[in-house]
Amino acid sequence: MDKSVFLEDLDAFAYREALASGEAIVLIPVGSLEQHGPHLPLGTDTILSSHFAEGVARRLGALVAQPIAYGYKSQQKSGGGNHLSGTVSLDGATLVGVARNLVKSFLKQGVRHVVFINGHFENYQFLYEGIDLALDELGIEPGAEQSVLLLSYWDFVSQDTLMQVYPDGFPGWDIEHGGVLETSLMLHLEPARVAMDRLIDGPAAVLPRFDRLPVVPERTPATGCLSSAAGSSTAKGGLLYGQVVGDLAADLAGELIREPALAVVPA
Repeated sequence: MDKSVFLEDLDAFAYREALASGEAIVLIPVGSLEQHGPHLPLGTDTILSSHFAEGVARRLGALVAQPIAYGYKSQQKSGGGNHLSGTVSLDGATLVGVARNLVKSFLKQGVRHVVFINGHFENYQFLYEGIDLALDELGIEPGAEQSVLLLSYWDFVSQDTLMQVYPDGFPGWDIEHGGVLETSLMLHLEPARVAMDRLIDGPAAVLPRFDRLPVVPERTPATGCLSSAAGSSTAKGGLLYGQVVGDLAADLAGELIREPALAVVPA
């Protein structure tokens, strides 16, 4: 059985040994509790970011912290909207505070690098603010050895992979919510949590180029998904996961590890 990379499985003394190297990297998955239509679970964003963190950690010899399982308010043009049942959200100040406290705790304990792996579009700028505030409070200046990285896993999907996953043309990230990408990844990683018999095929959402508050509920498709998941497959999910984990691990090794040529363990 492979050794666990999850902090929740380590005892305090094993964690101290990891810190003693001076090279510890901790990955923090970030997701949400958000509706993803009738065929995917509410925890999809957290489940996927956690799997990506685990895959990368195994290649880098890093550790994975418990995820931030709630995210910033779902927005109509990216997640269907915060008005939909099943979506339970944090306000911006709370998410900023969570990120700020986690960064301060890990860096003060001696973690060399913290990496947030985001899986919920709306989180990004609030995580950025929390990180920035924490570094300022700790007095960590540009050029310091300790650092924090922030990324969203979909930014590592290559153009070649997109062409294979969407042979008829990629509809765009702005409506990829509950669609082919997330559904295929879940079919690959957590098939028992996907109910393909409940998938509803329909046209993609057509939304204005502005945000209106309060939202106009009928602008969100009745499914809560912004594009159809028809065409999803386990094979597409495996392609997406393998390519993203490989490229993400290589990028992090080159950025964070002193001897990157020796850093990445093959899948």
